[in-house]
Amino acid sequence: MGRLEMFGFKVITQWEQGVVFRFGRALPGVRNPGLTWVNPVTDRLRKVNMQLVVVAVPAQEAITIDNVTVRVDAVVYYRVVDPFKAIVNVQDYHHAVSQVAQTSLRSVIGQNDLDQLLSGREQVNAHLKDVIDAPTEEPWGILVERVELKDISLPESMKRSMSRQAEAERERRARVIAADGEYQASTRLAEAATVMSADPAALQLRLLQTVVEVAAEKNSTLVMPFPVELLRFFDNAAQAQGQATAAAAATATPDGSARGDGVHALAEASPRGGVALAGYLNGAPMAPGAR
Repeated sequence: MGRLEMFGFKVITQWEQGVVFRFGRALPGVRNPGLTWVNPVTDRLRKVNMQLVVVAVPAQEAITIDNVTVRVDAVVYYRVVDPFKAIVNVQDYHHAVSQVAQTSLRSVIGQNDLDQLLSGREQVNAHLKDVIDAPTEEPWGILVERVELKDISLPESMKRSMSRQAEAERERRARVIAADGEYQASTRLAEAATVMSADPAALQLRLLQTVVEVAAEKNSTLVMPFPVELLRFFDNAAQAQGQATAAAAATATPDGSARGDGVHALAEASPRGGVALAGYLNGAPMAPGAR
């Protein structure tokens, strides 16, 4: 290979292209991969790598539009599309792309707020790609394939504030869900109460079901209340007996109209008192509790 180069033969690999300079002047066109010949006396061959190049942009401190200081680094993917421009128009295109990426990164960060940087990375990446690609593609022959934000570092005070905000948001959602559940439960209970109030047997069945559920606990003591229906039965029976006794007493006395009316009125006001008073008027002794 050394002897071939002495006679002006050059080898260009598959991922490269060559630009020939004759007496310091670039010849038009480029040399494709393979074996090529250049004049060893007058010509010089510059090879340009056409592969995709990855450039890590150092971390940059910038201030967002909502006055939050962040530290952001990124990764730029680019490749050479015009070897002639990449050699002639810029001295070191690799270093130039890195510098443009750094300045563009600070500029784009300053045009967005913190929420957009954290939640809208796709839009920020696309914007950053357009900003870097604009000054490099046409004059330098560099095509920026993509740009990715690598890491976003926040101050510790901002991290704590965001943690408190997220916690408050989660607590708000929990309270809303709990309140909604209570509202739905109360609505269902009201509907069930309306249905059961129409049928006393439904209330009794619900009472028995509650008793069964409570009795399932081994360490609980169950106290059965006096049935309401039984109290109503005795109350109705006492009222009927009082009315009948008052009517009989009014019929048996000579001036029973007035006394009967009074006994009837007293029986209507108090069934137990009416029964006792009617018995007293008929000659029966009154109970101690009825006086």
